[in-house]
Order: sequence, then C-alpha cells, then structure tokens
Amino acid sequence: MSTRSGDLDPGVVSYIARQERLTPDEIEELLSRRSGLLGISDATSDMRALLEREASDPACRLAVAMYVYSVKKAIGSFAAALGGLDTLVFSGGIGEHAPAIRARICDGLGFLGVELDVERNAANVQTISPDKARVAIWVIPTNEEVVIARAAYTLFGSR
Repeated sequence: MSTRSGDLDPGVVSYIARQERLTPDEIEELLSRRSGLLGISDATSDMRALLEREASDPACRLAVAMYVYSVKKAIGSFAAALGGLDTLVFSGGIGEHAPAIRARICDGLGFLGVELDVERNAANVQTISPDKARVAIWVIPTNEEVVIARAAYTLFGSR
C-alpha cells in the first residue's frame, strides 16, 4: 500500500495507541495515511521516486523490497489456494507503469510457471510473458472512473 498499513496484527493497534498515547483518530491517520511505502521509506509513497532513490537511500530500498515481498507472498498464497496459476495480471498504477517492479515480483516464481519476457516487459505491452509460457502474464490498464460511472448508472439509472 502507498500510505496504508496493509496486513497488521490487531494487537499492534492497541499497543501503538498505548505506547504513543494516540487517540483513535490519530491511530487512523497513522495507519491510513502515514504507513505503507511512505511509512517505511519516511520519504514518499510514489514508487517512481522510491526506485530513483533506492540506490542511495536504505529506507527507500527497504520499502521497495518489502512491497515486492508482500506481492510475491500474496501471489504464492493465491496460487496455493487456487491449485496453481493460469494467468498473472498486473494492474493499477504500479502494475501498469513499473516494469522493474513487475520483473522483481516475477523473479523466483518460475516454480509456479511464471516466466517473464524481458523485452516485452520493458516495452510495457499487454502480454509480457513468452508466447509458449505456462502462465500468461498480462498488464491490464484500469479505468476506475468508468467502473464507478457504470455502477452509479446501474444503481440510479437515468433518473
């Protein structure tokens, strides 16, 4: 997450509240707006900036590494629950625009059949796996505004 905490043991919330003497609103601010990539790097929630700074800033390097680790962990758990993978989809800001992050995420997932085509990934094309790969890897742009508009139209109709 850019600014949110992501997975968190519930006991951590009360511990932080007591240790730091934070109100519920301050806890919400901390966990929703000052955690994630921003909280780890203590610099930015923008992956582009983190990648630019990771060579010289250990906190930025850690934020990127933890992000990649958490995504790989999620892929592994979903693959286990689903009995394998047919397709891996990258979407959203980082998934659509960060070939270096996609490459790091795919690295080491060969045992699941994940194979990245380096040139396709760098070119940011829709299919970034080799043609004969066991798992198709796609980059699919999101269009959240259209999804919201369609949902609103469905809910409210043309009133």
